[in-house]
Amino acid sequence: MTLPAIDPAGLFAVDGKSAVIVGATGAFGKVACVTLGRARARLTIAAGNAAELAALAGDLASQGIEATAIARRPNSEADCEAIVQSAVASWGGIDILVVASGMNDVSPIVDMAPERFAKVMQANVDGAWLMARAAGRRMIAQARGGKVVFTSSARGKLGHPAGYTAYCASKAAVDGMTKALGCEWGKHGITVNAIAPTVFRSPLTAWMFEDNEKANQVRAGFLARVPVGRLGEPEDLAGPLLFLCSRASDFHTGHVVYADGGYTAG
Repeated sequence: MTLPAIDPAGLFAVDGKSAVIVGATGAFGKVACVTLGRARARLTIAAGNAAELAALAGDLASQGIEATAIARRPNSEADCEAIVQSAVASWGGIDILVVASGMNDVSPIVDMAPERFAKVMQANVDGAWLMARAAGRRMIAQARGGKVVFTSSARGKLGHPAGYTAYCASKAAVDGMTKALGCEWGKHGITVNAIAPTVFRSPLTAWMFEDNEKANQVRAGFLARVPVGRLGEPEDLAGPLLFLCSRASDFHTGHVVYADGGYTAG
């Protein structure tokens, strides 16, 4: 019997690849920086806050991670093109795009001004679309394939009673864009997928991990729907991300990968 020629280490290798991470200073953005950086990808990190971005670049450099920083958000065609050109100038092209930028604005719909809804959609949907457009043009021109990973959420699939109409709508749109681009770019060898976490440890959610009455009550209600019985940790996102950015996922495209402990399964 002839066994298949499978090299597990090679399947997940991204060393030497040029990876653009947009929204790099956010919780998931930092996970992407550390995961891909420690796997020896060459990073172009982008975010709107120049001071936070410089601090992140310094932290990465202290760990021997190569990174070029550009203080831009994916707000316009010009911003996105500048981010792509930074990667091209530094590393000769772009192989991986991770869009980790975005925002939420929690409000009952009856109290939410249309401008607030539009701002969430612009940050979560327009920015991802513009960034994918700019990076995709370069990937297609390079003719060597590529990997695009969007950031979705369990809320792209599920509703929420606490004023999430803008956020849920935006993440559902990201899911649809993931599927559409997966179909559109398959012929170019470019895979497009999304990671959809539920609550994981970050500066914004740290209070949920504390041991006090409020946190315990909220956590208990949440965990009642999580089969694995715990909240997420940053490393729970690292594995799916590396899979989606490496050759291991070459036959996976247009998928939303739920990193949620089974939250959306039940």
